[in-house]
Amino acid sequence: MYQVRNAAAEDLPRILEIYAYARTFMAKTGNPNQWGTTHPPKAQLQEDIRLGQLYVVESEGNIHGVFAYLTGEDPTYGYIEDGSWLSDSPYGTIHRVAADGSGGVFAAVMTYALSRNPHVRIDTHHDNHVMQHVVTKYGFVRRGIIYLENGDPRIAYEKI
Repeated sequence: MYQVRNAAAEDLPRILEIYAYARTFMAKTGNPNQWGTTHPPKAQLQEDIRLGQLYVVESEGNIHGVFAYLTGEDPTYGYIEDGSWLSDSPYGTIHRVAADGSGGVFAAVMTYALSRNPHVRIDTHHDNHVMQHVVTKYGFVRRGIIYLENGDPRIAYEKI
């Protein structure tokens, strides 16, 4: 059984290991470009921890997953192309989901996110077929294309 808690500074070495594992997995499954070899950068993770928006998924004291959960409007979701959002009501956003290969981590992420707000948004790279499958499995609906701050397109999903 997994528990979700706020990440702490002392969790950072394990968090970095999990992201390294995830980048390797992504590359092996046809998605080498979404995170490349360095995303997310350590400084961003440290800032997420400082802001209280980075979470770990653990079991028996062992961290198996990590994700960011943000509340409030996500600026990159302000413009959506080739579609529209289901609702403008307040929502939570899941970003930077990664796991160490243990099954069930995304289910724990979803349980946590939906307990905070039943309206959730998430996005992913067009080559990330694994994540596209997982979010669809958990009831997310493809809503269109959003663009990151650097201009990269992402497929946007929403669940209410």
